[in-house]
Amino acid sequence: MHSLPLYQRAMGPTFQRLAPALARFHSLSGLHRLEGQVQVDAPATWSARLLALALGAPQRAAQGTITFELDARPAAERWTRRFPTQTMQSTLREASTPVAGQVVEHLGAARLTFALHEAEGRLVMQLQQLHFCGVACPAWLRPQVVAEETGVGETLHFKVQATVPGVGRVVSYQGHLLVPLVAQDATATATATATAIAAAGGAQS
Repeated sequence: MHSLPLYQRAMGPTFQRLAPALARFHSLSGLHRLEGQVQVDAPATWSARLLALALGAPQRAAQGTITFELDARPAAERWTRRFPTQTMQSTLREASTPVAGQVVEHLGAARLTFALHEAEGRLVMQLQQLHFCGVACPAWLRPQVVAEETGVGETLHFKVQATVPGVGRVVSYQGHLLVPLVAQDATATATATATAIAAAGGAQS
């Protein structure tokens, strides 16, 4: 049974060096909904658009509110990103290999293995391996990926971009999410709210 959150298990002692907003976000457990702002760039070419479609990634440029739904369980985390024009969902787990500091993300038809690094309080995710439709991607064709998180006060700032050689930009979005100071499971919040409403109704009757 896992006792620590996914990213804390993967990163070990370096997790403690993350900015407070990042550490809070990656320590959440259960169901949570966060909101913020995002700017999305469209895929650069038609072939890039097809790849984005296979990943479930945004197809059009957009700017506006993003809703991020987190379902953090001991064995895995499900991330649902609700962009202004599209929803993208992925699942993250610990890497099955004995290499420390790695997580695996299942995103559409792709399986991506990332190494997690702390750099001056930031979180940097470096792509190590990519499998597409179950087939390993050769190193020369592997996308150039930028995946970084920065904590500023109570906000988590994110930047994600993936460019495939000969294809161009496939995914590109950046923005921020407001991370609550006190983490509370959304399920517990809903239960407490329902209980309060029921109690108020009983008092009035």
